[in-house]
Amino acid sequence: MNKSVGRRGFLVSGAVVGAGALVSACTSNEPAAAPSSAAPQATTAGTGNDEPGTKVVIGFSAPAADHGWIAAIAKNAADQAKQYSDVEFKPVEPTNDINQQISAVESLIAAKVSALVILPNDGEQLNQVARKAMDAGIPVINLDRVFPDKLSYRVWIGGDNYGMGVAAGTYVGKTLKDKGVSNPVILEIQGIATLPLTQDRSKGFADALKTFGFTVTAKQDAKFTVESGTQVASNLLQAHKKIDAIWNHDDDQGIGVLAAIKEANRNEFFMVGGAGSANAMRDIQADSGVLKATVTYSPTMASSAIKLARLIAQGKGLSDLVEQQVPQSITLASETITKENAQKYLPLGFES
Repeated sequence: MNKSVGRRGFLVSGAVVGAGALVSACTSNEPAAAPSSAAPQATTAGTGNDEPGTKVVIGFSAPAADHGWIAAIAKNAADQAKQYSDVEFKPVEPTNDINQQISAVESLIAAKVSALVILPNDGEQLNQVARKAMDAGIPVINLDRVFPDKLSYRVWIGGDNYGMGVAAGTYVGKTLKDKGVSNPVILEIQGIATLPLTQDRSKGFADALKTFGFTVTAKQDAKFTVESGTQVASNLLQAHKKIDAIWNHDDDQGIGVLAAIKEANRNEFFMVGGAGSANAMRDIQADSGVLKATVTYSPTMASSAIKLARLIAQGKGLSDLVEQQVPQSITLASETITKENAQKYLPLGFES
């Protein structure tokens, strides 16, 4: 999907709908001098949904912000909540410890918040406490990493991990075909291999490559960290003396990947990133290295999660839909950012 920034859409239970009353966006096509980690907040869409209503308390729990994307998630959520005079934002201490996150969510349940926005460290391990909230009458907005039990959340909103892989695979496959490359060496640097989201990304990538007659030569996971990105990329570069393309799942770990590539003085291939960080977009704009594109997995979903939590707690639906209730599942489209369109996406980028 390649639409203007102010017209981003969502896939809602299989249909794309306008997101004017849902997400924060930027309609300017001018480059930001210093893009922030948070997306610009939405202005009033001219519907009753944005008018002050019943006071609600929205609890928020997410992993520790030790990663640019996660930091942007937390900032977007907090900034969006500030847009509403009828919202009290009640975040708990972010943590990467499963038991601590469970305890933190339990404290929000005990506080009887109006709604809960949860980005779990692990959906399966936090499934039970999310179900406990739902059973207590507190609607749960499941952000990104999904709970396996649909009774554990009122609505899920997140990125399209499979679509992210498809977007990356399509760009890689088409570029190689256009160059007339046969039997290419294609490498894949994953995030955390055991996560379902990573597996979905890899499947989408493989499926897209297959349509061009290509396959992944080798893949390894880099744990979503800069340090691991450097180490994994170094290992792959040493193991493959000739490379045609690399897909790196995550722009944060991509800082380490690009550092390893620079250190090895390799430039015979091109690289595609993942998630859509501002620094990756600036590199793509500069067109001075191997990074030629990135595919989005935008942290603006946290802003939307807060909006959804408010609507649900106030008993409202989405103004652009006929139905009276918020849908159960909302999937953001994964978009491909290249030199040609990076400028208009920069305001939505997060700093790694």
